[in-house]
Amino acid sequence: MTWRDRLARAARKGRSRLGRPTPSDASSGLVTGLFSIPEGMAYAAIAGFNPVAGLYAGVVPAIVGSLTSRTVLMVTTLTSAIALTSQSVLSDAGLDPKSTGNIAALTVMAGVVMLLMGALRLGAVMSFVSNAVMTGFSTGIALQIITGVLKDATAYKPQGHNRLYQLGDWLAHIGQWKLSAALVAIATIAVWALARLVRRLEAVALLIAMIVASVAVALLGTDVELVHDIAHIPAALPGFSAPDLSAVPHLLGGAVAVALVGLAQAASIGPSVPNPDGSRSSVNGDFAAQGLANITGGLFQSLPSGGSLSRTGVAVSAGARTRWAGIFSGILLALIVLVCGSLAEHIPMPVIGGLILVVGGELIWGKRHDILLVLRTSWMSSGAMILTFLATTQLPLQQAIILGAVLSLLLYCAQAARRARLVALTRDPESGDWDTGEPPEKLPPGQVTVLYYDGVSFFAEMNRIEAMLPSSDDARGAVLVLVMRGVPDVPSSTVVKVLRRYVHDLDAHGGRLILAGAEPGLVRLLTATGLDRDLGPGGVVPADGAIFAPLERAVSEGESWIARQP
Repeated sequence: MTWRDRLARAARKGRSRLGRPTPSDASSGLVTGLFSIPEGMAYAAIAGFNPVAGLYAGVVPAIVGSLTSRTVLMVTTLTSAIALTSQSVLSDAGLDPKSTGNIAALTVMAGVVMLLMGALRLGAVMSFVSNAVMTGFSTGIALQIITGVLKDATAYKPQGHNRLYQLGDWLAHIGQWKLSAALVAIATIAVWALARLVRRLEAVALLIAMIVASVAVALLGTDVELVHDIAHIPAALPGFSAPDLSAVPHLLGGAVAVALVGLAQAASIGPSVPNPDGSRSSVNGDFAAQGLANITGGLFQSLPSGGSLSRTGVAVSAGARTRWAGIFSGILLALIVLVCGSLAEHIPMPVIGGLILVVGGELIWGKRHDILLVLRTSWMSSGAMILTFLATTQLPLQQAIILGAVLSLLLYCAQAARRARLVALTRDPESGDWDTGEPPEKLPPGQVTVLYYDGVSFFAEMNRIEAMLPSSDDARGAVLVLVMRGVPDVPSSTVVKVLRRYVHDLDAHGGRLILAGAEPGLVRLLTATGLDRDLGPGGVVPADGAIFAPLERAVSEGESWIARQP
């Protein structure tokens, strides 16, 4: 194949990967780009960033993310959780959150972490963050969103560090709210609610509310704070922003936290939004795509970005069919900012405050089913959710997400240890089938007893398993066949210690242990530790293609051993 053939083949593959843009992709991109104006500005504003950085997060990251993502319709841009986490990371590191060099450094570093996680195929890590922890974290983020704009909505800044305390302080000082600001915020929410009643306007209800309320404030001359009072929004495309290399050592841990928050949110999009072309999404591929989006976006004045469920939902609702919808959203947003950017400076801050109250309220309302599900599941899941929620309202977000990940692992460990058990298998004399039952307290002498190990060989469960093993007292001539088929290829060393103790105990009382259905990893471990020699010839029956064949061979070996005893 010549180089021309290779080039043509690569071009055909690229066109196939991108798909052919459709008119619905263009209209979806326009709607998504317009939606990005109020949402991007709002998310940046609640975290204390320049609102223009929120706009720019919908340009380069959206284009690069849509070009490379394995989840075709996923839109990569700024989210509320990423904005708040980024602000918390920069402040905790003692860096100015308004410095473009610091923001660029954090964004690029978070992108590198995402790219490495994708390249190392660490997408499975996200599966260890439980639904209970993510529900608590998401609800806490929603509360942070709401409390972050209470000043914008009412011109009263609530006091206190804890978000719950701030909400209480805000309600307790209702008499200090500025009437004009509060009325503008309420009117904005009312316009949004009315627009939502019209099905065709539902996807752009936030945009309609922003435009109508802003025009009304300008016509009536209402005295409220405007965007230009806090930031200048140029009518220009994002320019190059060089990362401040001196900030890199201070942001190493924070970049990982920002990346984890972004990836945890994006991991839920693939299962929720299947690819229209029938291709499979890939968590690892999406990780790499978000990494590339942040590395390039960080060099063009963007805040850290990730897969946005809200922006993706808007794109899908507006008719997205291919990845071109996300590409168009970034391109059209850039054109809108270039032509009409200066108009955004006249948007009243109470309008943005009202819109963000809507977004935060919708996030909490959308989580109501998950909250009830977790509360009904178990006290451990409920405790993990509540503790993560409280941590999110009190601690810096990068610490809260790490605490949540630790809680998820502890929850997994506790549940794995609690479910581990031994199940007795007895053969039905008529049908020959194996029936399940409770393990005996003692091994009957001169008989073969079969137990199935239902666990994952996790070290925390071994005390429970050891306590369930039948007593070897009066076990002369007894054989215990322990079915190990479900044990993973990489068992815990604690398993070897427990088995060795039981083998020696049985041997001292004239009995024997046989392991049936041992996977290759377990067989290698038994050989390396010498436990296979303690078990003796025929003491390890490896697993094979047939499920019950190793069990039958182990029982046959046990019966033959009993017959040979004096």
